[in-house]
Amino acid sequence: MAGLRTKKSSDSVTKMGTAPMGALMFQMGIPMILSMMVQALYNIVDTYFVSGIPGEHMGDIAVNALTLSYPIQMLLIAVGVGTGVGINAIISRTLGEGNREKASKIAGNAIFVAFIIYLVFLAFGIFGTVPYVSSQTQNMEVSKMAISYLRICMIFSFGASMFVSYEKLLQATGKTTLSMIAQIAGAMTNIILDPVFIFGMFGLPAMGIEGAALATVIGQVVSFILDAVFHYIYNRDVMDTSFSYIKPEWRYIKAIYQVGLPAIVMQALMSFMTYGVNIIFGAVAENAVTAYGVYYKLQQFVMFAAFGLNNAMIPIIGYNYGAGDADRVKQGVRWGLIYTIGIMAIGMVAFQIFAEQLSGIFALSSEVQGLCITAIRIVTIGYVFIGANIAYQGIFQAFGHGYYSLWVSLVRMILVALPVAWGLSLLPGAENIIWWAFPIAEICGFLLSLTLMRVVTLQDIKPMEEKAKANISIKDPALNS
Repeated sequence: MAGLRTKKSSDSVTKMGTAPMGALMFQMGIPMILSMMVQALYNIVDTYFVSGIPGEHMGDIAVNALTLSYPIQMLLIAVGVGTGVGINAIISRTLGEGNREKASKIAGNAIFVAFIIYLVFLAFGIFGTVPYVSSQTQNMEVSKMAISYLRICMIFSFGASMFVSYEKLLQATGKTTLSMIAQIAGAMTNIILDPVFIFGMFGLPAMGIEGAALATVIGQVVSFILDAVFHYIYNRDVMDTSFSYIKPEWRYIKAIYQVGLPAIVMQALMSFMTYGVNIIFGAVAENAVTAYGVYYKLQQFVMFAAFGLNNAMIPIIGYNYGAGDADRVKQGVRWGLIYTIGIMAIGMVAFQIFAEQLSGIFALSSEVQGLCITAIRIVTIGYVFIGANIAYQGIFQAFGHGYYSLWVSLVRMILVALPVAWGLSLLPGAENIIWWAFPIAEICGFLLSLTLMRVVTLQDIKPMEEKAKANISIKDPALNS
């Protein structure tokens, strides 16, 4: 059985250098897309159940509290995912080079760093939640709910910080189906426990928004445990999974964060943007903040699908870049763009058609639902540009140019989105037009992505092509005659 497991597991790595690219990216992408969409689904389910908390306007208040809490949850995921991007890109490239020992040490350092990340957010959960929430709202009911929810999510965030690193270790070796199983198991645990804890079932007391937080952290722990078990069983053939490798070595941590740090900052910009949008929208109307929170959860269903494909694209391109295969690298770039833009185009059409039905899922006031419909109609206009930007950012990361991805994110989420949103917030009827800030920002990010891709082509792809031609000439001198 061990021999069969080893062959199958090693095949999952070598296929990244041999399988037809379109089919390979589809095959590796589908499990990641499904797992990311399930992740988005349980965020939506969280909001759905929280919006049904009994009491006059309590649903609106509770969803508002989730919206205020979300930037810090996004920051936790940003640090974990950014670290994971570094793990994914470096390990896949290292495996492409055939360096097992280096891959083992990078994996061990990744696990060590994940635990340090948890300690940082544990400290925030204890000391930082009150000042953070107070900076966004003066509504005492909203503030109380947000503090309670966020404190639980941060103090018990070890599942969230650890499972991302183990998940990326599986994805970097091509075992995307296993990472999907762990992600889905955690999400389903959360979904099942949400109504039990929020409303009180099977003899348990109704815990309201604190129940939603408890369900979330339990689901994260389930994903962490499964990802860890899968790593230690199924990654043995391509790296040493011994606990002795879980010790800090600066050169490997540095290697992870040379790629991962820009990705962390890039993801953190999304958190910062949401925090800024909460403040800007809050100055316009409290309902606008709630509508933004609802729309943001809905759009994640499509966005996370695109990110799932992005997660498949990075190790595939990274592996073939490490192997020096220019043709397969170009194929990976092409198919990554096609699939990611296609996902967002389908999402745009679906959201435009079903805007009213989607906003009506939640038990919210008619004012909030109306603003949510407006948001869907306007923001989804930029979805094709979002798809291109997500793809290009993954391409830059696969080549080790994490800072290119960071520049694109900086333009999309901060330098354009927030100033434009602030400017629109000063105009009459701001709650209906402020949403245009998002598609405008995506178009600007797209123009920068095109420029940076030309640089990558000249700097990385062209030299690989020239080296390949030179090698062919050496092997077959007749080609030069």
